[in-house]
Amino acid sequence: MVYQSSYKQILNTAFILVGLLSGVAITSGTALANKAKVIVDQDAFEGPGFQPILMIMNSPEVELLGITIVSGDGWQAEETSRTLRMLELVERTEIPVAAGATYPLINNKKMAIRRDALYGKPGYKGAWTEKWPANDHMVRADFHEADVIPDFPEGAPKLKPYSSHAAQFLIEQTRLYPGEITIISMGPLTNLALAQRLDPSFASRVKEVIMLGGYFNLDLSAEHGVFTSQVAYAPRTTFNQAWDPEAAWIVHHSPWQKLTLVSDDTSVGLFSSPEMLETIKSSKTPVANYVTRFAQPGFQLWDEVESAIFLEPDIISVTAKMYISIDINQGPNYGSIITWPEGRNPELGEQLVNVVFEVDREKVTNMFVDLLSK
Repeated sequence: MVYQSSYKQILNTAFILVGLLSGVAITSGTALANKAKVIVDQDAFEGPGFQPILMIMNSPEVELLGITIVSGDGWQAEETSRTLRMLELVERTEIPVAAGATYPLINNKKMAIRRDALYGKPGYKGAWTEKWPANDHMVRADFHEADVIPDFPEGAPKLKPYSSHAAQFLIEQTRLYPGEITIISMGPLTNLALAQRLDPSFASRVKEVIMLGGYFNLDLSAEHGVFTSQVAYAPRTTFNQAWDPEAAWIVHHSPWQKLTLVSDDTSVGLFSSPEMLETIKSSKTPVANYVTRFAQPGFQLWDEVESAIFLEPDIISVTAKMYISIDINQGPNYGSIITWPEGRNPELGEQLVNVVFEVDREKVTNMFVDLLSK
């Protein structure tokens, strides 16, 4: 009968559509499963500080599971709010933001002031920096206390942070994806230390931690600004470790599968240029529009190198393995990086670290422009 023939055609068409849709779902699921899973732990609170996150976010090879926030360059409350607003402006509101540690585990402002009086004054103290040097050309938000969230030119976010603390988010995600997640740590290490203390198996579930810090080959004869001169004369004392030395010590004594330290040598003399930013501007994507609005030419590409190394490890040109710990004695070297060659470390739980000294700088700048133009 005619109606039976039509019914069969409808069924056949339905089966074909279901098959096609199932194929799309399977393909999409496979593509997502093949992406590298990443969590960025960051202390960004101003436009240029978000550039390395945007590089990771815009890579088609990455699934950014979330951004965890720690005080450092700024205070956690402001950083969280600015990160949420950034995600709104670049139209990536599906990415969770988890607020983390506001203060270091032990270090505090009064202790820092006391050390200044005893051992000399560093130029940069992150969120404790009350006065920005007049001869530094970077624009920096005004100093304020930890619980203050100032008005932003871009407006306050409507998006809300993740319901749990950043340390809990890190634990939850590594339980969901054991052995699959790379944590790119771009600030102090307090959140990672807290996660490890809450869950002693946390570190063993992480595929790799990539972090930043330490100068090993800085040229003292070169001209340095206020902040680079600080590390030129104390090259093993860099901000991400010195803000919370005890947290850094815990991280360096935890059983990670792989630990990579991107030395600050990799970005010495590597800055964003007006030409690079102009190229990004021309693409007019939401990310490019954000970068155009908030980037500052002449900003050193510290964390951008970190992002680039994760995305393309082949850009590494000089590297070495060494054991690393952190000086937690309350003296002039508080927070300094301590290193040993293999076989000469004290074997007190310090981990073997892959330290990156040099990278292909041209590839870094090309990646910077390409990824922020998408």
